[in-house]
Amino acid sequence: MPQTPHIEKHFTAGDTVRDVIIGMSDGLTVPFALAAGLSGIAASTAIVVTAGLAEIAAGSISMGLGGYLAARSDAEHYDSERLREQRETVEMPQAERLEVQQVFQEYGLTEEQSQPLVEALAARPDAWVDFMMRFELGMEKPNPNRALISALTIAFSYAAGGFIPLLPYILFTNVATAQIASVIATLAALLIFGYVKARLTGAPALRGALQTALVGGLAAAAAFTIARFIS
Repeated sequence: MPQTPHIEKHFTAGDTVRDVIIGMSDGLTVPFALAAGLSGIAASTAIVVTAGLAEIAAGSISMGLGGYLAARSDAEHYDSERLREQRETVEMPQAERLEVQQVFQEYGLTEEQSQPLVEALAARPDAWVDFMMRFELGMEKPNPNRALISALTIAFSYAAGGFIPLLPYILFTNVATAQIASVIATLAALLIFGYVKARLTGAPALRGALQTALVGGLAAAAAFTIARFIS
């Protein structure tokens, strides 16, 4: 009797989703707060739009640069730790063998069971170092293009999020009407964003939507209060 093949589906885009979350969350809240804060003193929506576009441009560049530097820092940290592990396998191989053995023992293998595995790894220096990086230090080799991808993802996500609260000020000429529409659009975007994020990561979709809307709404309200107080 033919059997249905077992196909495992795992979510593997965690870094990209994290960058989208970082960029989109800030993009929704900061331009919203700026626009709402200015709407109390601006004579027309054109002033709000001009300031909002300038903030989106500056914020996208700043956030993208931050993502690039963070990813580069992770890659440099990985490289330095790998060099240290390579040096230790040469200078103190017995101590490194004991560390490998301890890793296997944490998974329930006895010393006798783990010994052949330890020697097999020790005979393959690159695999030995890879094993130590992953199971001793818990570090995965970064994608060499990660820094650029992270920078672009965060920057574009910030810009996309920033246009949502700013769009009503482009569409409406009345400042008060645009402000109300901006609040509604921002909350709706937070709900949709939270729902999609939860579905991608396997979390309860409704809880993810409400949680994101609540947290993002509180952040936007706090930023708006500060902006209005300053203005």
